[in-house]
Amino acid sequence: MKQQVLKALANPARIFYVPYTLAVINFAVQFIVFITVFIISLIVRGADSAAYPLYFLVSVCVVHIILAFFAKREPQLGQIISAKIQLLKKKIPGRLAA
Repeated sequence: MKQQVLKALANPARIFYVPYTLAVINFAVQFIVFITVFIISLIVRGADSAAYPLYFLVSVCVVHIILAFFAKREPQLGQIISAKIQLLKKKIPGRLAA
């Protein structure tokens, strides 16, 4: 039992070499940005909007490659970021969260 827990912590779930949490956060943020840009371009330009989904897909792939590079150097990157988010939700001062 103890060995399985250690193995799960040492090898976090990954999606194409990026920790699962970071990949989901990346996609969600990129999707929200794309929808925002798309809606603003529809409001400003009408039906002649210049927001193409290809830009969204390229940006998701580029950011995913960057995250994969950093995740290779720091395998527990997803857990570090989720721990920081939990500390910010609990409103713990920055000097304790560092």
